[in-house]
Parts: sequence; C-alpha cells; structure tokens
Amino acid sequence: MATKDRITCHILDTSLGQPARSVRVKLELLSSSTSSSTSQTPSKTFESITDEDGRIKTWLPYSSALSSGEVPVYTLEDVFVNDIKGPSRWMLRFDTAGYFGGEDKTFFPEVTVVFRVEEGQTYHVPLLLAPYSYSTYRGS
Repeated sequence: MATKDRITCHILDTSLGQPARSVRVKLELLSSSTSSSTSQTPSKTFESITDEDGRIKTWLPYSSALSSGEVPVYTLEDVFVNDIKGPSRWMLRFDTAGYFGGEDKTFFPEVTVVFRVEEGQTYHVPLLLAPYSYSTYRGS
C-alpha cells in the first residue's frame, strides 16, 4: 500500500513562516473523460486535515452531517482505478477562515483550486497562504 495518495497538498502560512496546521481541506472529483455528455461523473468527495507539517498525504471519503445512509468506504485509489480513464478535473477547497479564526480575519475565507489530472500521474499542490493573499503551483 502506498504511503501517500496520488493527490497531496501542503500549506505554508507565509505570514508566520511556518506550516499551516489543522486546516480542513476537501478534494472533489469534478469530471473525468469517462463521463459522456449524457451521464455525469459520480460525485466523489474526500476530506482531511493538515498535519503538523501542514501536509495532507492521504484522504478519507467525505460524508456530510446531513447525509443519511451508509458511510462511504471508497479510497482515492479506488476512484482512480475504477472510475477514471484518461484525464480528470479535481478541486481542492481549503477552509482558510477556520484556520485564521473567522471570516473577518482573512480576505479569502475559502481558497479553491481547480486542476487537471492526467491518468497515471501524481500531483502535489502546495498553497502559500497569508490573511490577504495566496499562491499555488504544481509541486513535485
């Protein structure tokens, strides 16, 4: 079993010069080339919280407090192997208001990053974050 998922992220708080710990992040599959114009990609959403080094290496399936029924048990690897053939679009959603202590403490209460994933590739998406700015790029 791999020690980290195919999509990982890292948040650095540039205002403090240190990793952003305990930031809630969601990862959502938006579309894939396996979906046709008549059918939509099944919604697959994951979540995690950054560790002491500001990193997310693995994801858990997301289940909202309002959803009923069974808790999802798929992994990110399951989605890549079973649901996606070819390129896909994903979105990372960073809860920056929660990290900074409220919406009044930051200009960007949420940062969303939409990116394209090629089949078989791994992706690391760093976020450089401050209360009034952010930047992101494809890491290694």
